Amino acid sequence: MSQPIDSRPEGMALVEWQTRVDLAACYRLVALYGMSDLIATHISARLPDENGREVFLINPYGYLFEEITASSLIKVDSDGNTLSPTTEPVNRAGFVIHSTIHAARPDVGCVLHTHTRAGGAVSAQPRGLLPVSQQATLVLGALAYHDYEGLAVHDEERARLRADLGDATYFMLRNHGLLTVGPTVAHAFWSMYIFETACQIQISAQAGGELLLVGSEVLSGVEVAMEKMATAHPALLAWPALKRRLNRQLPGYDS
Repeated sequence: MSQPIDSRPEGMALVEWQTRVDLAACYRLVALYGMSDLIATHISARLPDENGREVFLINPYGYLFEEITASSLIKVDSDGNTLSPTTEPVNRAGFVIHSTIHAARPDVGCVLHTHTRAGGAVSAQPRGLLPVSQQATLVLGALAYHDYEGLAVHDEERARLRADLGDATYFMLRNHGLLTVGPTVAHAFWSMYIFETACQIQISAQAGGELLLVGSEVLSGVEVAMEKMATAHPALLAWPALKRRLNRQLPGYDS
């Protein structure tokens, strides 16, 4: 059974423990839905500032996503200093991309990056994501692109990452993979699920021949249609159910 949310380690603020539990759940869900890449890629979550420093949680480098737990996540500041007691390393490429986005976007609580086959395949296509599915229509209005510059380990790439992302929710890293941002972990995961599904559908549709594209008049009305769908964002409606699935199939993330 899942531990109660208030069974946090002694001395840890409730908001940090809740964020740790949700972030660990997100790692497990990415693994469960086939979007992980062994020990590569990262998901980070913002925590309240500490002594004027921006801090966030990220995974220890060397663990499969299905192994991540709330207590194993590492707390780091915007300069890459580790603030959690740990002997585990933090991947440099993860730090560059994630810390850059957190610093540039105060509205972002979570950054999720993947290296899936479908995402990588679409990122290598000159036209990128096409309006060939309902899922794609949800993405296209808030999608940005960033050209590939090699492994993201150089500080000089930060400015271009910030400029290219802008205020987008969905970010396609050319010849690389997918990235989503959201105010919460739940939002970032829901967006990535939709983004990944849109890429999978596109690759499948392209294998079948000529494509039927959704028209611009439909695309322009997507935001209004989404507002009529529900009183709450779909991410917040789905998140409790997704965690229940984890409790059945991949428990232990909240330890």
